[in-house]
Amino acid sequence: MQITKDSFEEIIEGQTKLMVPKKSITDTVPPKEPAFFNPKASLSRDFSIIAYGAFLKNFEGPKIFLEGLSGIGARGLRVVNELQMDNVIINDLNPSALELAKYSGKLNNLENVEFSEEEICRFFSKYSRKGCRGSIVDIDPFGSSAQFFDCGLRATMHGGILSCTATDLQVLNGLFQNACMRKYGGVPVRTQYGNEIAIRLILGCLRMVAGRLGLEIIPLYVESNFHYYRTYVKVYKKPDQEENLGYIIHCKNCGHRKMVFEKINSCELCGSQNNIGGKLWIGKIFDKNFVEQMILKIPELTVNKICEKDLRKCLVESEMPGMYFTLDEIASKMKSSPPKLDDAINKLQNNGFIASPTSFGPTGFRTNANVKEIITVFSD
Repeated sequence: MQITKDSFEEIIEGQTKLMVPKKSITDTVPPKEPAFFNPKASLSRDFSIIAYGAFLKNFEGPKIFLEGLSGIGARGLRVVNELQMDNVIINDLNPSALELAKYSGKLNNLENVEFSEEEICRFFSKYSRKGCRGSIVDIDPFGSSAQFFDCGLRATMHGGILSCTATDLQVLNGLFQNACMRKYGGVPVRTQYGNEIAIRLILGCLRMVAGRLGLEIIPLYVESNFHYYRTYVKVYKKPDQEENLGYIIHCKNCGHRKMVFEKINSCELCGSQNNIGGKLWIGKIFDKNFVEQMILKIPELTVNKICEKDLRKCLVESEMPGMYFTLDEIASKMKSSPPKLDDAINKLQNNGFIASPTSFGPTGFRTNANVKEIITVFSD
């Protein structure tokens, strides 16, 4: 493949030069040929750089980054160029994508980077033995990453990070429940907080696969976007000691929601039948200390200003209850216009409840008040 100025363009993302197909910049939908590059995913890559930088700051051990599905290598090249790594290994099955990745590597004068052209699980299997595993393992596919959880976990060293992207949003948000059960081992409930349920289904599936391998996962940070979901978990080579799989119960009548270990068929507030989602992860999805470290890392990096604003929401909500509410949802039940988010949170706090905004949606908020208590507070 010839890399010419007619078909390719050099851009800078973060602090890294990338040679990308011109049509990926100009077309509404980036083409898959000759190699896929999504410029709109730059924010996701920014968050990755922040998360990996925060992790590496206190990590003692070989700093090895394994990228299973690299495309043109944008994420992996940024990792090796913008963070302190011992070795970065970028893998993809598309030779044209790897050729662009190698070209970009030369643009940045990178040395401690290797390139691999293999099927992802074959690639990870080479690094699944003790002493060979990655401290950071990245899986960023089209569609679901669930089929790669097993090999990804095996390739992650004790105390390392596994990060996974999912773009099969219709499956995770409840349009194809049978497909979701097959892929993730649980079913969603179609609600206004469906993105959080989706994230918890991904984490639940990861937890089930990890449990089978005698591993423990601890969620550090999750990201919800209109086009993808992304999870970052720490992996430990020991069995999980806590029970963190369960169900979401959601009452379609009154809107009550709750995370539980066992199914509850009737709503405890109005007696109506509950919709039940799961099995899925019902533990924490943010590690407060890790999010703090991410925020502290930002001044050292070149990332979008949105990142810090979003992470500060994550920090506040890290200790809050699961399953957020939205202003529109409550306003619809009250048959009134929604209050401003700050006013809503202040009202709840002034009435003795805990409340915070959420990174999962601009009008979302978390609270320990149930839906009836929220309506009562907002009605005053």
